[in-house]
Amino acid sequence: MTTRRWQLAHGRHLDLGGKAVVVGILNVTPDSFSDGGLFASREQAVAQARRMVEEGAKVIDVGGESTRPGASPVTIEEEQARVLPVIEALAGLGEALISVDTYREDTARLAVAAGAHIVNDVWGLQREPGIARVAAETGAGLVIMHTGRDRQKLPDVIEDQFFFLRKSLEIAHASGVADVQIVLDAGFGFAKETAEENLDLMARFSELAALGYPLMAGTSRKRFIGNVTGRDAMDRAAGTAATSVILRLKGAHLFRVHDVAINVDALAVTDAMLAREIPGS
Repeated sequence: MTTRRWQLAHGRHLDLGGKAVVVGILNVTPDSFSDGGLFASREQAVAQARRMVEEGAKVIDVGGESTRPGASPVTIEEEQARVLPVIEALAGLGEALISVDTYREDTARLAVAAGAHIVNDVWGLQREPGIARVAAETGAGLVIMHTGRDRQKLPDVIEDQFFFLRKSLEIAHASGVADVQIVLDAGFGFAKETAEENLDLMARFSELAALGYPLMAGTSRKRFIGNVTGRDAMDRAAGTAATSVILRLKGAHLFRVHDVAINVDALAVTDAMLAREIPGS
């Protein structure tokens, strides 16, 4: 897999391609679908972030609003009160790159000022397009995620990815975001209502390489894994690791997960095999 440099805020970067990059999920929320309330205080959140870094996470993705279906929205003030103290604390430690999971322009701007290197927008810049300006002005890495929420999707799972993400890329480029700042996320589980739709997206994931950007996979503990395995959300670590291996083989670069250690190990074996298959990789 060709190595590509992902340019981030504060003069940082990540080289993507040679080895899989694990992104640890840190939900500082009371109502996220599998870990709500576990890391709601700054102290709990920082301790969990440090555990994930010790287990091999290169990035910590901090989110202050649950994105599960039916979750109650929070005000921008509440979101910022949750995420900014944690980002400031993590930036002070300097142990990992920091991502903020938000679709709000103002929150993204404050988060980067507090030390975040990456902005991760689950609405793909199409809810608050101004978030692209934040990335352009600060040099932050930008994760643009596909979603099918609040719109009519195309029937073909890959055609809909291209339809949505190309519009998002137009927004990014119009705001001055450079290609070296952009990573795309296929948005597993976000208005992909059936296990079959998510499995089809996995099976055809390699087709997304045609968009020309590094790819993030976010399958962690998702309902479709439970549909396949019969396990509850907290018991889907092995199923998640299996999806990580499959998606690595199909070209994913980054893996956003709750359970870091098992995914780090599974991806290390995958990368070792890929290195044997492809001389010089």
